[in-house]
Amino acid sequence: MVDVKKLEYYLNNPLMKRIVELKERNFADKDQFEDAPVNYDDAIENYKRILAITDDVAKTIIEPNSESVDQEGPHLENNRMVYASKTYENLDATRKAGLWGISMPRRFGGLNLPITVFSMLSEMVSAADSGFQNVWSLQSCIDTLYEFGTPEQQAKYIPRICQGETMSMDLTEPDAGSDLQRVMLKATQDADGTWRLNGVKRFITNGDSDIHLVLARSEEGTRDGRGLSMFIYDKRDGGVDVRHIENKLGIHGSPTCELVYKNAKAELCGDRKLGLIKYVMSLMNGARLGIAAQSVGLEQEAYDQALAYAKERAQFGKKIITFPAVYDMLSRMKAKIDASRAVLYQTARYVDIYKTLEDISRERKLTPEERKEMKKYSRLADAFTPLGKGMTSEYANQNAYDCVSVHGGSGFIMEYKAQRLLRDARIFSIYEGTTQLQVVAAVRYITNGTYLGIMREMLAEDVCNCMKPLRDRVAKLVDLYEEAVEKVKADENQDEHDFLARRMYNMTGDIILSLLLLRDATNVPEEFAKSANVYVRMAEEECVGSHAYIMNFKADDLSNFVAE
Repeated sequence: MVDVKKLEYYLNNPLMKRIVELKERNFADKDQFEDAPVNYDDAIENYKRILAITDDVAKTIIEPNSESVDQEGPHLENNRMVYASKTYENLDATRKAGLWGISMPRRFGGLNLPITVFSMLSEMVSAADSGFQNVWSLQSCIDTLYEFGTPEQQAKYIPRICQGETMSMDLTEPDAGSDLQRVMLKATQDADGTWRLNGVKRFITNGDSDIHLVLARSEEGTRDGRGLSMFIYDKRDGGVDVRHIENKLGIHGSPTCELVYKNAKAELCGDRKLGLIKYVMSLMNGARLGIAAQSVGLEQEAYDQALAYAKERAQFGKKIITFPAVYDMLSRMKAKIDASRAVLYQTARYVDIYKTLEDISRERKLTPEERKEMKKYSRLADAFTPLGKGMTSEYANQNAYDCVSVHGGSGFIMEYKAQRLLRDARIFSIYEGTTQLQVVAAVRYITNGTYLGIMREMLAEDVCNCMKPLRDRVAKLVDLYEEAVEKVKADENQDEHDFLARRMYNMTGDIILSLLLLRDATNVPEEFAKSANVYVRMAEEECVGSHAYIMNFKADDLSNFVAE
């Protein structure tokens, strides 16, 4: 499970002062709401209290229930989804603990927490049960309604989420997975202007939720993204049946549903035709940060399980933790966790600043300095989000795999948690945009020099003496990276560019995460120095190989890789 004291380190980042200042509007709520902080220190203490509350709920209720939830899973009754019985206990516990409406303003009954803190809570819940984390963290869909809904819609729906009602985002269809432009769920208007939805949605996480955000085709005769709008469907109005609940490999506590819309009443959210172009992008970026937090939580739990087993298990007269092959795996698992947290919370802080400034811009005109600040952090968040989601979800899979390996034959037995972590992790690099799609999202920042500029800026930062040799080694990787990127650009072959994009992406992630870890190791060497040493060696191992592959690659080589 997650150590709350370790998470508190990420609250000490210098950007947190700006985040709190913006989020609290210079503490304007303190005279109206009893629980509102009066200054920065009070806000940080409040965040720590909420972390402690979540830690208690996760460790005493959610985690002990996780095995039962995995075995029972949700089921279908009379066209309705019914959660596993222990999931209802989890929901009740989080509601009583006040862990709903996390990011919403206090005037709606929310906690007004930054996304950075929400990500910490998500990590803790995921370490306890990543399937339940899906159900609970989808409350973040309300951010999109808050951002684009009318005042009347905000007043109607946001307080319900703050009280613990559930949400889903209904995007995917049988013929529209990653290619959402093909969505065909039909939205039509009655004579009185009421919107009605008809069609099928598939692979909908928490699909029988209380409040849905639905992507539907509102413009008759269109077949691309310009004909799609976003709608709000309220389960209380009826008109949607659950036709099927998927029998999945993992995350059994998270129901994945096929839904049939039958003349279901809905409300338009925002403007017509912007459903995919604008609103889904907002939903997906938030969801990708949530999956990064989910991934880090599972990474931690996989490491904890592997470490505990290695300390207890003896072979050939020795505890297996003393075997180099085992402690090599464990050290890499720990390094991946620390690197993942570094990129997760750096991304979350960037998102916090630009999103809160966007919110403020709807209340008043931003100053020129604020507009410049919002543009800067929006660009950084856009660049870091695909790195955060892709790298952490891949590391969750690797840590879960290594957890089973440390357990040996026991890891293949259903009585041990290792197998469940492996089953749960596999979806992380698939949903909310596969790793391949994260590469697509990141590649323009690779070729236009954005990531290289970030690397050069970070290399110029001061590090402690013990980290300077590692920084010098990372600097050499940056030179290799620049050479590889320039080679691909100079070749001017789009197929070659696309084929090598994943290797350039991996190099990007390895280097930026290395530099983030060097920063953390400079701040708290006793906590991060070992991981920095291990991670930089891992980065060298991959970057040197990727560089050699790219530099020796020719466009003519592509014919050797075409599937037959």
